[in-house]
Amino acid sequence: MATLTCPICKHQFDSERSEAMHFCSHRCRLVDLGRWLGEEYGLVVDPEAELDWDNSDEPD
Repeated sequence: MATLTCPICKHQFDSERSEAMHFCSHRCRLVDLGRWLGEEYGLVVDPEAELDWDNSDEPD
């Protein structure tokens, strides 16, 4: 039995009993999804690396 802490509400829960892993409940899972969809979360993008990747499709 592993005890984890929910990243949304900070509640400790049993990982084997949760149906919403990595969250303590379905509600916390939806809160997290809403934050991603509302653009509260994001991924760091390096514009220089993105430009290099875009140019790799061009023929030599």
